[in-house]
Amino acid sequence: MHQHLVALAATLQLARLAADSDPAAATALLEEMSRDVRQALNETALLAQSIYPSTLELGGLAALLRAAAVNADVAATVDVGDGSSHAPEVAMTVYLCWLALLAGGNNETGVTICVREAEDALAFELVGKGAKSEAHLDRLRDRVEALGGRLTIEPDPEGVIRLSGSLPLRR
Repeated sequence: MHQHLVALAATLQLARLAADSDPAAATALLEEMSRDVRQALNETALLAQSIYPSTLELGGLAALLRAAAVNADVAATVDVGDGSSHAPEVAMTVYLCWLALLAGGNNETGVTICVREAEDALAFELVGKGAKSEAHLDRLRDRVEALGGRLTIEPDPEGVIRLSGSLPLRR
């Protein structure tokens, strides 16, 4: 997003210079800036949604995971029981794991998630191809462990990654 804003500032300077001498060029630059602003706004909305998505409050974890799958435009299977309410930090952690796999998914291989409550924990399993970097996955493991949970990351030679984890449910 920062790159778009820097480019927008540079284009604005060019448009200002062209305004008097070449109005047609200035108009073209203003149209380009309009596209850049729309893209920056979309990226800002996506960033805000990843920090704390409003869908979590409105529909819970199941709705949040389904909405992320639809927005990713990736073949996805979401198997989550409806109706359960989870602490925001637990739901967001599962959601961030899901986003990592959705980011690398495609319509050929697809991605899947299954979330179940088991005793005093929320168990989840995600399978997809081409997740974000190994460092990103390690940060997800750190986040899960910070909440007292566990996350196992199992890549296979064909690029498919299985994330299996559980998070304690504190009620």
